[in-house]
Amino acid sequence: MTISYTQALDYIYSFTNYEVEPQYRYAPGVIDPTRPARLLGLLGNPHLDYPAIHIAGTKGKGSAAAICASALRSAGLRTGLYVSPHLQSLAERFQVNGSWISPTDLVSLVSDVRPTVAQVEGITTFELMTALAFLHFARCQVEVAVIEVGLGGRLDATNVISPLVSVITSLSYDHTHLLGESLAEIAAEKGGIIKPGVPLVSAPQPEEALAVLERIAADKGAGFTLVGRDWQYEPGHADLDGQWFCADCPECFGRPGGRYHIPLLGEHQVINATVALAALDIARQGLPRLTDQAIRRGLQQVEWPGRFQILHRRPVVVVDGAHNVASVRWVRQTVEALFPDRRRILVFGATADKDLAEMIRVLVSTADEVILTAADHPRAADPADLHRRWEEQGFAARQAPTVSSAIAMAWEMAGSDDVICITGSLFVAGDALTAWKEISERIGEDKVVVVQ
Repeated sequence: MTISYTQALDYIYSFTNYEVEPQYRYAPGVIDPTRPARLLGLLGNPHLDYPAIHIAGTKGKGSAAAICASALRSAGLRTGLYVSPHLQSLAERFQVNGSWISPTDLVSLVSDVRPTVAQVEGITTFELMTALAFLHFARCQVEVAVIEVGLGGRLDATNVISPLVSVITSLSYDHTHLLGESLAEIAAEKGGIIKPGVPLVSAPQPEEALAVLERIAADKGAGFTLVGRDWQYEPGHADLDGQWFCADCPECFGRPGGRYHIPLLGEHQVINATVALAALDIARQGLPRLTDQAIRRGLQQVEWPGRFQILHRRPVVVVDGAHNVASVRWVRQTVEALFPDRRRILVFGATADKDLAEMIRVLVSTADEVILTAADHPRAADPADLHRRWEEQGFAARQAPTVSSAIAMAWEMAGSDDVICITGSLFVAGDALTAWKEISERIGEDKVVVVQ
């Protein structure tokens, strides 16, 4: 039976979708870790057709994945990239050589897998999307894939792969009701992607988390490369076009090292880029076309929307999908570093299951004006509740019912030297990018400078 693109999307979302139903028990009794492998087995194990880089973490995993994929593409390797969640379209999650999956290809995939999916009881939306991604990459004959973990790691649907290298980016408190109340518990879940004999690269970690990762790696005979110890990095000059940094591996003897440029802003992106460099250095042992020059070029060309992305320059309009305490700290640090003497208008919306009180405490000192809003998502916090929390911090914020109306309000308030910062969740960032397209058309292309 021929189906439409809308019907294909409806089918994908007809299964249990934990991205919109967050209050579930994250345990083998609920999340069956054998289910993705059984589905993929029935589909011919497409994930075994190409090597991969596997990336988990609390913050920075998407950025590290985008950087790795950009370098691999720059080397002329046909590259798959699987990420989640998406900002504007489900198609963003399934990328080959930087291009989203086409509606035609997605419809074809869904039509082909439906009889097989019916044979595996309890499939979730994310498990289905993961299988679709792996099958899409196999059909596109990718030469390598970069796979971002959805949530956690140990029980994640992506954990069926045996990669060239496993990567764990910065760990912090997030999804604690699912992953654990301590950094050690969170590290144990994320460290579930570590495979026997497969090298591990880690970002700098809090001591409690690092001890867990080191133990797991040792138990599984996985070589452990730690950024900040084995790979050194140093931030350099930064402006609205990007930033320079130095990175090298003293023990790598002639491997990548030196001065690099990335168009991504914020010191945290220097860490993510160095993590990517370390992972690529290991992966290229099986990918001889991945040269130093390709890696350097890939870093220069990386695109990763919604991560401190500059949409406009006078006034500055920046959108960042920061969605937990650690990430809004990076937003605050980056805003204050790049715009130390500017008036700042904050457009803020978050999901209700986050540590809202602490996120607000982090941001309150950096905002001159605040507009509270809600993304078009079932987990979005009520702006009235956010308003009460900001009032508790002594801040009289405004409210707008949608991200689009909040940006319009901020635009009317802003002078040409001001900064509008839109943040609080990836869903807010996605809504902001959609809204900005319409707003930029309304205010006139001659006034808009879009970068990244």
